Amino acid sequence: MIGFLLRAALLFACLSSSAGMAGEPAQVLAPGYGPLQYSPPAAGSYQLPPLGTAVDGRVIDDSGAPLTLYQLLGDKFVLLGFIYTHCSDVNGCPLATFVMKKVQDRLLQDAELGSQLRLISLSFDPEWDTPQVLRNYAGHFRRKGADWQFLTTASDAQLQPILDGFDQWRQKSYDENGSYSGSMSHILRVYLIDKQHRIRNIYSTGFLHADTVIND
Repeated sequence: MIGFLLRAALLFACLSSSAGMAGEPAQVLAPGYGPLQYSPPAAGSYQLPPLGTAVDGRVIDDSGAPLTLYQLLGDKFVLLGFIYTHCSDVNGCPLATFVMKKVQDRLLQDAELGSQLRLISLSFDPEWDTPQVLRNYAGHFRRKGADWQFLTTASDAQLQPILDGFDQWRQKSYDENGSYSGSMSHILRVYLIDKQHRIRNIYSTGFLHADTVIND
């Protein structure tokens, strides 16, 4: 599935480039889809100052079990990204999932590092992303032995305080009848959180890359 996502991204970019030649803007893939274009500083040679504190909130895992976000924070470092499974922006949620899949693969190759980092994909579309939908989605990406949690919430009311706490913005799109269209505008943000619940880095579309995440 991740190969499909990348192939789809590349095809979309090619089609968009053709459209750009006809006078429309071309789609450019985010750096996270390709090789890192610079050499990051050596791991351990720099510090990541705290950028705030991760908030708690009530969530549901892909088996339908209720828990709190703090139950998944504190015993490991955490890489947390907000997604929704039917996002059509190749440089949005598919990018976050692609990078997390690459990070997962690296963690499975390094037992020591893998024991220290948990991946969390938290949906900001509880209306569509039920536990069953997330379980099906996770089946395309999560490998056996990986600590990758796919979470949703029971409602928008439970989700909103989490979004507010992480300063995560989203805006649902509605059709002419006032019904949710299944798409939304949002800003891609992926958070690196330490064992004291402190946010140590925030990766946006232009900076999200598996190599820099692993380095950090």
